[in-house]
Amino acid sequence: MISLGIESTAHTFSIGIVKDKEVLSNVSQMYRPKKGGIVPREAMTHHVEIAQDILKRALTEAKLSIENVDIISFSAGPGLPPCLRVGSVLARALGLKYNKPVVPVNHCVAHVEIAKMTTGFNNPIILYVSGGNTQILGEAGNRYRTFGEAIDIPIGNCLDQFARELGIPHPGGPTIETLAKSGRWVELPYVVKGMDVSFSGILTQAIDKFKTGESKENICFSLQEVCFSMLTEVCERALAHTGKTQLLLTGGVAANSRLQKMLQIMCSERNAKFAVVPQELAGDCGAMIAYTGILARENPQEKRINRFWRTDDVEIKW
Repeated sequence: MISLGIESTAHTFSIGIVKDKEVLSNVSQMYRPKKGGIVPREAMTHHVEIAQDILKRALTEAKLSIENVDIISFSAGPGLPPCLRVGSVLARALGLKYNKPVVPVNHCVAHVEIAKMTTGFNNPIILYVSGGNTQILGEAGNRYRTFGEAIDIPIGNCLDQFARELGIPHPGGPTIETLAKSGRWVELPYVVKGMDVSFSGILTQAIDKFKTGESKENICFSLQEVCFSMLTEVCERALAHTGKTQLLLTGGVAANSRLQKMLQIMCSERNAKFAVVPQELAGDCGAMIAYTGILARENPQEKRINRFWRTDDVEIKW
């Protein structure tokens, strides 16, 4: 089974091609705003302008023609509606032109499935962390149940917003990680509410401290330590509650080595196994959509884009 996957939920437009469990190509390009955060219509224009070039490059890298593809998969949500429409329109146009089945895919579930496929984990607690989502998940009753999540802004968004205050271009997480290596501790609030986490107050405090003269290195260090400690705490509680013995880290923020280290230490102390999605597949990408399209092809659950399509809305029938 060969699937072509189109990812266009937010800043990244990507097309990947997967044959069964083998990634044949994965070509991406990110919209980078000149100032501030993502402007949805600007991101949409970016995606439209590069879509055909990305498609050609993905097919060339895979050494295939569109006729060789069995199904067309696309990210149907959650995400920014103008961006989601670009992928949806392209997928349906290709499906009609070449008479291929079109499979809508949940973006969040795709992050989970590509991580499970590449690591071999089969029943883990999942920490899914990205610019748009922060969730602690576990499979139960044919769904990825949400054991905890961010109740205001996701961790990736928190890091990106602070990076903008420092004048760091999007995405800001990698630069914050670098600055943190030479920083020292300053006090920031720690906000865990049951199994949920909150980052907005921490972000406000971090910005206030920077504006009143605290060094950016110290705030980056402390911001990571506090936020990642919160995530580690709720992941440990999820492991204890469910009795699961695997923890899987996925999403764009999964590339952060400090977060990986903290989770690894916790899992080692609990005699649990820890794995992280490969870095080249951690961020939004077409390959994860293509692979999940193969899994979901027999039971598509959305016909249109759905900006609010939650992870735990998807029935896992594969």
